[in-house]
Amino acid sequence: MSGSPKRTPKGAMAPDVAEFAFTPENLEKARMYVARYPAGRQASAVLPLLHLAQDQHGGWLPRAALDYVADLLAMPRMRVYEIATFYDMFNVEPVGRVQVRVCTTTPCWLCGSDEVLRACREVLGCEVGESTEDGRFYLREFECLGACANAPVMWIDDDYYEDLDYERARAVLEALRRGERPQPGPQSGRRGSMPAGGKTTLLFEEE
Repeated sequence: MSGSPKRTPKGAMAPDVAEFAFTPENLEKARMYVARYPAGRQASAVLPLLHLAQDQHGGWLPRAALDYVADLLAMPRMRVYEIATFYDMFNVEPVGRVQVRVCTTTPCWLCGSDEVLRACREVLGCEVGESTEDGRFYLREFECLGACANAPVMWIDDDYYEDLDYERARAVLEALRRGERPQPGPQSGRRGSMPAGGKTTLLFEEE
């Protein structure tokens, strides 16, 4: 539950805290999530509440946030610790606020994810499992992101960037570093997961 990233940043990572509470806006969202489940099943809201807490705290979950979520859901704290350390999308150590996740499972690897990782290392100036010097970005490898038809893929915060190669990955990351939000989805110009050469079925026009 404690520790530090491999690279010690100079600034912006959210600190450890002794106390945590949702902002009024996030507390309202949390209550909305909890209300989706029947009485006695409120613990089922633990995943969205952990996401909410992690976003609020700048990309990682201090122990105070885990305890807060557990108490809010009337769950044993140990159960929340187990969940937060089991799922890869949660971080229980300080990391950069912007999460850059590169899929390296077989389809993405066969389509060139090594080159995507190379672009990430060069643009961000850090290795996998490290945060940037300014504490803004965190780079990691990730298991299958479920977009194999559009491999290779990066998942950055809430957005997928697909059909990547070295140059496209660099362009996305450089835009993010400038404070821009690149258009998510395929970076090759194709629509969704349509074949790269265009449609091969349903070619007739509806009357």
